[in-house]
Amino acid sequence: QEQLVESGGGLVQAGGSLRLSCAHSGRDFSKYFIGWFRQAPGKEREFAAAITASGGYTLYADSVKGRFTITRDNAKNTVDLQMNSLKPEDTAVYYCAAGIMNGIGPSHNRYSYWGQGTQVTVSS
Repeated sequence: QEQLVESGGGLVQAGGSLRLSCAHSGRDFSKYFIGWFRQAPGKEREFAAAITASGGYTLYADSVKGRFTITRDNAKNTVDLQMNSLKPEDTAVYYCAAGIMNGIGPSHNRYSYWGQGTQVTVSS
């Protein structure tokens, strides 16, 4: 059974930085592409970033491009999301998700396994 656990969330002032981490337990982590999604109160879950199984290709939502960086370490079974220049509108619960079919993309339907989420709050 694949499991994903997010960590690193917290409260930060606007303009600050946070680094989220997604730890995977299970088999064959290096076969999964990983995405980060976020959900603000009263809003739908939205795509933030994704990385291929090899780490060779990344994809970002326009809203985070240039501020967020997704990386992975297949030896440690982790995927990180470095978030810089944070804005109050980045406040949300952040989820990591793993998929193996159809390649990375912004649709949550591509992802089979989800973590429980970690709260990020950016104060103005």
